[in-house]
Amino acid sequence: SSHTSSRPPNGTAWTPTLGNRGAAFVRACPLPFTRHEMGASQSRSLAGDGRDVVPSPGTPGSAPAPCSGMREMSDASGNTAASQSDCPVPEEYRGKHGIFNVYNTKIDSRNNMPATARQDMAPGQRKKIPTTRQPSTIPKSGTKETWTYPSPQMFYNSLVRKGKAEDCTEEDMASVVSVHNSMNEDTWRRVVTWERLHNDECKNPMLLRFLGRPDDLSPLALARRLLTGEKPFDRHDWYVDRNGKQVRYVIDYYFHEHKAGTPGQFDLVVRPATDDLSSVLDRVKMSIYVGCAMVGIPCPISGNNGEIGAEANAVNTTAPES
Repeated sequence: SSHTSSRPPNGTAWTPTLGNRGAAFVRACPLPFTRHEMGASQSRSLAGDGRDVVPSPGTPGSAPAPCSGMREMSDASGNTAASQSDCPVPEEYRGKHGIFNVYNTKIDSRNNMPATARQDMAPGQRKKIPTTRQPSTIPKSGTKETWTYPSPQMFYNSLVRKGKAEDCTEEDMASVVSVHNSMNEDTWRRVVTWERLHNDECKNPMLLRFLGRPDDLSPLALARRLLTGEKPFDRHDWYVDRNGKQVRYVIDYYFHEHKAGTPGQFDLVVRPATDDLSSVLDRVKMSIYVGCAMVGIPCPISGNNGEIGAEANAVNTTAPES
């Protein structure tokens, strides 16, 4: 990572705060539920991986009932029939592209054997770390379930394997994972905001798979680095199932060291990849909506009241726990 250490100089005692943990988190991880955090080396079957990632807005690390986030979106769009379902994912297109696990590997449904991620204590670990995994609100394509977060123990095991646990203690991990979970939740909310541009086509998008690409700068990230010197600490590509169509989203994650431990310490840049004309047009539309929302006027072309633009331009508020 390009960020400096959060430890004070000259051997001063280091008191872990969420700011310290946030900085350590940034240096230690590619983000949301990548293979690096999950702790298991084996592929998982449908039974073992059916409930794999994010908490709703509010307390970091909390997780509402599965699909509640999608029900809220359906309610807002007036789709009352879908909102009455526990998981409003139409059967006719659920799982069209197969089911993927957290290692970006398609699951063979014929080998439906459960596999449990390793939750053993890491070498040199002094204290026990919670092994509970939080469910998310992100619908998992091909299932009626949602993705699930790694446990604090799984996250810690990942840091130890990569030699990046020096800035984190066992006591820190619950807060570090809380940040991790909240970041994922915010990422999905932003993806859903973009997907509202296609509400007539698909009211219930689902996450098919994701790919961590921390070493690959996106064109936008490269331009931002040249202009400002800022470099994202991680990049993800998320593949969304939009009524059977795969749509790739690119997410750049930035961390502002000078805001560590406060709302606004993270910056998420979420947008559809320019893989087709539809996604290019979406980016043009959203830039107009965001611009109109910033000046407080409706879009002169579509008449949109600026709600979508305001949501897309909202600041990430992952903050310290009280």
